[in-house]
Amino acid sequence: MPNNTALTQHYGLTGQTALVTGGGSGLGKAIATSLAQSGAKVVIAGRREGVLQAAGREIGKGASYRILDLANVATLAATADQLHEEFGAFDILVNNAGNTVKKPFAESTLADFDGVFDVHVRGALELSRSVMARMSEAGKTGSVLFISSMTAYIGQPNVHGYTISKTAINGVIRALSAEFAQDGIRVNGVAPGWIDTDVFRTATKGDPERKAKIMGRIPMGKLGTPEDIGWTCAFLCAPSAKYITGQVILVDGGGATGF
Repeated sequence: MPNNTALTQHYGLTGQTALVTGGGSGLGKAIATSLAQSGAKVVIAGRREGVLQAAGREIGKGASYRILDLANVATLAATADQLHEEFGAFDILVNNAGNTVKKPFAESTLADFDGVFDVHVRGALELSRSVMARMSEAGKTGSVLFISSMTAYIGQPNVHGYTISKTAINGVIRALSAEFAQDGIRVNGVAPGWIDTDVFRTATKGDPERKAKIMGRIPMGKLGTPEDIGWTCAFLCAPSAKYITGQVILVDGGGATGF
């Protein structure tokens, strides 16, 4: 029989407060749900209040929501200050919020690129700067996660802004993990492969050839679920992962490395 006390001790997040960006839908909601079910007090953040309200009810466990726009980089320090005044220093930050522009490179503009890079990289960095500074000041042994992508490991056409941004995120993880390890703050990433979400279903609807190509690329022969990403994040934030930092875990059924 499993020792429930030991499981809670090593894998539980009771007493910790987590901030999850883009937590109102898709992978962000799944991550927030897994953290809440592990015992964390969860705050989900995003731009759409109605979506956040509905997600908070679904997540349960006392989940809260707050409005935050990562694209508006100049306001993030002030927004983070407000969050810290209300919730104190966070123990966990999950930089999940993202967007993309699907357009051939030759037809795209620098504004298209900036619109994606600002959310994935600049916005995530600015928010992390404030949250990690508070973690350090409070003497917390925190966990910061960045959601990368298997797209940082393989090439996909027409989404260069997303691919470049996710590749940059892997560098962010290496840089920040080295700098904050001595403070007891771990920095890791999770790189999802093809996951069965509304976004995936919309992208492949009416395009059986594309879907078949994707499925043929996955050695495990099936899509991942949002919960696969959520529980991987929960593990990386838990005491059981206390000696893991600077890593990006691919959760992709072998898609990035298989043949």
